[in-house]
Amino acid sequence: MERAILVNLSTSRREKEEAPESMAELAGLAKAAGAEVIRQIFLNRPRPSPRFFVGTGKVEEIARLRAELGAETVIFDHNLTPTQQRSLERSLRAKVVDRTQLILDIFALRARSNEGKLQVELARLSYLLPRLSGRGVDFSQQGAGIRTRGPGEKKLEEDRRRIADRITKVRRDIARLEKRRAGQRDSRRQSPVPTVSLVGYTSAGKSTLFNALAREKRYTSPGLFATLDPVLRRVTFPDGAYFFLSDTVGFIRKLPVELVTSFKTTLEEVREADALCHVIDVTSPDARGHAEAVDAVLAEIGATEIPVLRVYNKIDLLPPAEKELLVQANAQGAGESIYVSAATGGGLNDLRVRLRGLLFRNRRLYRLRLPREAEEDLRAIGRRALVLRRRENDGHVELAVVAEPAAILDYASYLERGEETW
Repeated sequence: MERAILVNLSTSRREKEEAPESMAELAGLAKAAGAEVIRQIFLNRPRPSPRFFVGTGKVEEIARLRAELGAETVIFDHNLTPTQQRSLERSLRAKVVDRTQLILDIFALRARSNEGKLQVELARLSYLLPRLSGRGVDFSQQGAGIRTRGPGEKKLEEDRRRIADRITKVRRDIARLEKRRAGQRDSRRQSPVPTVSLVGYTSAGKSTLFNALAREKRYTSPGLFATLDPVLRRVTFPDGAYFFLSDTVGFIRKLPVELVTSFKTTLEEVREADALCHVIDVTSPDARGHAEAVDAVLAEIGATEIPVLRVYNKIDLLPPAEKELLVQANAQGAGESIYVSAATGGGLNDLRVRLRGLLFRNRRLYRLRLPREAEEDLRAIGRRALVLRRRENDGHVELAVVAEPAAILDYASYLERGEETW
C-alpha cells in the first residue's frame, strides 16, 4: 500500500467545523483506493493560493514531513487546478492527488460491467484532458535535432488528440448502451409495475437493504462505493402485489461533475422511479449533512418531484433505549421517515407496509371474468393493470387485478364486482 499524507484547508468557520468529518471521509476514500494514511494535516487560510493552493511555507513543511515519513502520495481534500497540481508535484517531489481524482480512481477499481467501465473511463479522460497543458518542455516543444525536424505534431498536441479521439469513441459506445437502457425504461414506464430506487450517501447500507428486500446476495462492504452498477430485482408483497427495486451508486459530497455527467444513464434510473427510498446511516455523526448532499444531487438530476421515503438504517447499532423509541415511531406509521436495520431485519416489515401504501395508494382491486377468446383484451389488461391471480374456468379467464380506476374503465363489462378495498 502506498503511504499517503492527507491535507485539508479551511477558508471559513463552517469549513473548519466540518473539517474533521470531511477528513475522516477522505481517509475512507484513500483506504478504498489502496492507500495507507500516515498523517493528516489541517490548515486554515483566508483563500487558496493560485499557485500552490496552500502557502509556500506550508508547502516546504509538507515536503519535509513527506521526506521524513517516506510518503509517496499527498492527497488534498479539495479539487486542485492543473497549475496547482503541477506546482505541488514539483515542490513536494511526490504524487499529488485531489479529491476528484481519488474518487475517479475508486470508481475505476470498482466498475464491473462494461457500461460502468465506459462511464468511469469517460469521466477520467474528461478530467485528464485539461491537465495535459504546460507539463514541461518534453510535452510542449518540437524537437530541434537530427531526425526531429519536420512537419510533425507537438507531443502535447498528439496526446490531446489521442485523448479527444478516445473520448469520442467512448461517448459513442455509451450512447449505444444508453439507447438500449432507455428502451428498457420506456417498457417499464408503460408497465403497471411500479419501480423504487434506493438512493443515499455511500456506505449508508443501500446494498444490504436491497439484499434484505429482494432476497439477493449482492456484494456489500463497509468501504465506500461498493456498488457502482445499477441492478433491478422484483420484490413481492405477501398479498401478491409486487414492484421493481433498483440499487444505485452511492452519492458523496462534492461528487465530481465528470462523474455526474458520465453516469447520466445510471442516474436516469433514479429519475424515472415511482418512489425513492433515501437510505440514511442513523449512526453517522453527520447524518444530516449526508442527507443534504444526497438531496443536492437529486435536485441536480431533476428528481425532486418523486415521492421520497427516508429510511434511517443501522438502528441495531444504537443504544437500546434510543432504538426502542425509533421502533415505537415506526408503529405510529406517520410522516416520511422509517427506522430499520437492514442487517438484522428490524423494521423491514414496517418498511414493506409503508412502501405498499405509497406505491399503490391510487389503485384498487378488481375481479374480471373474460371469455378465453378475448385474447387482445387479456393482453391489454396485462399492460394496464397488475395481475395478481389468473384462473381459467368454464371457457373463461378470471383475473384479480390491481389498477387505477381510469385504467379499468374500458373493461367495465368484464367486471364481476366493483372496486374493492385492498
